[in-house]
Amino acid sequence: MYPEELIAPMRAELTNVGFQEFRTAQDVENHLKDHKGTTFFVINSVCGCAAGAARPGVRYALDQSEAKPDVLATVFAGNDAEAVSKIRQLHQPYPPSSPSMALFKDGELVHFIERHHIEGRNAKMIGDHLVEVFEHFCK
Repeated sequence: MYPEELIAPMRAELTNVGFQEFRTAQDVENHLKDHKGTTFFVINSVCGCAAGAARPGVRYALDQSEAKPDVLATVFAGNDAEAVSKIRQLHQPYPPSSPSMALFKDGELVHFIERHHIEGRNAKMIGDHLVEVFEHFCK
């Protein structure tokens, strides 16, 4: 586990724009089991090479898109182990990676962005892709 004081600013980049933190598997299960609508999960990470662009990309998309997920949620890889494990189980067949992003609609995975789709891209590129995803699934 990473020291909380190290990751607190990274958590805040998402919670400050409305993301709910899910810390346990039960939090994830309780939310998705009967949820109608869309939930966008960001599997947050300390990885500077990818997460450093992922979080700003997410914020950019939320500012730019007219369509938005009903619920914004986040789990933190390396700290919220139970919740991350549950999300990873639910986003199979995609392999575990962080950062990554998963969009669920009515409790079912409809879009997944793996780390290798984030690496090497800047925040605007990531955000532009998310705008397309939100416009397609969240209207």
